[in-house]
Amino acid sequence: MVLDALKPILYNLPEVKNPARAPGLKEKLMWTGAVLLIFYLMGQIYPYGADQAVIKGFERFEILLGSKTGTLITTGIGPIVLASIFLQLAIGARLINLDLSIPENKKIFQGLQKLLAVFLSLVEGFIYSKAIVVAVDASTPELFAANAVMGILTPMQFGIMLQLTMGSVFLLFLDEVCQKYGIGSGVSLFIAAGVAQAIFVGSFGFFYLDALAGSADMPAGLIPGAIFSLTKGDIITSFMMILPLLFTVIVFSMAVYAEGMKIELPLAYGGARGLGARYPIKFLYVSNIPVILASALLLNMQVIGLFMFNAGIPLLGNFDKATNQPINDLSGGIAYLTSALPSPLLLVGGYSTYVSQYLLNPTELLHILIYGIVLVILCVVFGWFWIESTGMSSANVAAQIDKTGMQIPGFRQDPRVTEKILNKYIPVITVLGSIFVGILAWFADITGALGTGTGILLTVGILYRFYEDLAKQQIFEMYPVLKKLSR
Repeated sequence: MVLDALKPILYNLPEVKNPARAPGLKEKLMWTGAVLLIFYLMGQIYPYGADQAVIKGFERFEILLGSKTGTLITTGIGPIVLASIFLQLAIGARLINLDLSIPENKKIFQGLQKLLAVFLSLVEGFIYSKAIVVAVDASTPELFAANAVMGILTPMQFGIMLQLTMGSVFLLFLDEVCQKYGIGSGVSLFIAAGVAQAIFVGSFGFFYLDALAGSADMPAGLIPGAIFSLTKGDIITSFMMILPLLFTVIVFSMAVYAEGMKIELPLAYGGARGLGARYPIKFLYVSNIPVILASALLLNMQVIGLFMFNAGIPLLGNFDKATNQPINDLSGGIAYLTSALPSPLLLVGGYSTYVSQYLLNPTELLHILIYGIVLVILCVVFGWFWIESTGMSSANVAAQIDKTGMQIPGFRQDPRVTEKILNKYIPVITVLGSIFVGILAWFADITGALGTGTGILLTVGILYRFYEDLAKQQIFEMYPVLKKLSR
């Protein structure tokens, strides 16, 4: 009933027009580059009335959501991702009955996703404008303290909310442009771009800043800073500055290695001897979904906690009004205990201060331990919930194999038998893979790896899929007949 009432709206939502002809590989690369350029430009535009100083301390929000706090892309891809997750879970849990194999239902799903993303853009724009982004201007207090719309938002806050909402909606259409005219999805592109930018700037930044490097004469970038320290004869400082980059390489390498680990289950056609295939069960069976959902939940807990604190209800803990971060002790409450450690680049003295203040501080070890335990447990819970609600469980996979007319050699062609065999692999691999991505993300976070653990894991998966998509496009360019056969 609800879907029927929404159909007129869903069918008339604005969308990016499909290309009249399939663009070639060069055109796709040009469109992808153009989308990436616009994304970076939007990250340099600040809404009127926004406080540019609030970008400090929100590195993890920016990496996970492909955003830059305080700019037009403050909410980033958060609304798009959340809308997709909510609808996927709703369909998997049978709250919404839509068979996505039917073209009309797929169009309805896309319309629902877009409508929900616009609504979430408005909600997140409201939260950021109320709790995070608005600059308090002492010379014009009436803009902030008076004339609130229905006692909720001042005119300035309302204006910022609209600007942030429009920025997020524009990203939604850029994602469509990338999907229809470019390579891959805009959502993945924005995340990878944010992580790449964080790693590049952190590694090669030549600007000078006391808060980052601890010295006005030392470059903030790790590599220039290490070279500078080495020229001064300070070998210890030089080594300490290279450590975050070293840990970044370690985490990246482990993620790449895990991406290629898999078990191949042999399959055979019941009615044709000699014909068969293999069903790959990857070690990261649910990919990076568990750590994405776990990190998103913990990050949203920070936003909600800050919103409640500013509203005079410090239920999740107390926050420092200067930095908008949980207070760095037990008075910070749940928000503090479940928050990741700050980037070493944001501390005066760099990695040396980070080690002494956090890794060697007995009071911080409790924080580090609780954060790691919560992150890993959430990864396991979300990983298990994801396979059960999205058709990736043993029962669903067995039914899919049975529909293709295939079976496991040496066993009857019965989905119950196939399910029993799959139960030896899928549940175990789901739990182990979820634990692995949780521990790897936690390890990267506590060692100060550039781009954060979640960001590195996401980027590895995104680049791997981008490489596969690019290779496929090249093959289609060389052999057009294969493209027709793949449809």
